[in-house]
Amino acid sequence: MTSDAKELAATRVIALPVVGGRLSMHFGHCEAFELFDVDTASKEVLNSRRLEPPAHQPGVLPEWLHQQGAEMVIAGGMGRRAQQMFEQAGIHVVVGAPSESPREIIRAWLDGDLQAGENFCDH
Repeated sequence: MTSDAKELAATRVIALPVVGGRLSMHFGHCEAFELFDVDTASKEVLNSRRLEPPAHQPGVLPEWLHQQGAEMVIAGGMGRRAQQMFEQAGIHVVVGAPSESPREIIRAWLDGDLQAGENFCDH
């Protein structure tokens, strides 16, 4: 594997739904998404961007985030059907993350310290 291929393999795009500058506890009610380009080998944030999502309708967000390059979503809560749609779109889902700042959550994930607990969404 070339060094460029290794670097590409170590790079991930992770999306976090946010409201009021913190992780949204209900995925479908977020005001924006913060997307982080991270290098899992060096455990560094390479880039971040904040995007306003399209109107919330079933199935729209998984496709939209896939188009943005997201490979993972970290959320406080997400319904089972939405989780299945993300997995079908090739996007891994982590639920039960705490309501912290997106940068704190990404740092914890990169360090292997993210404490994902109970899914805060019950549908």
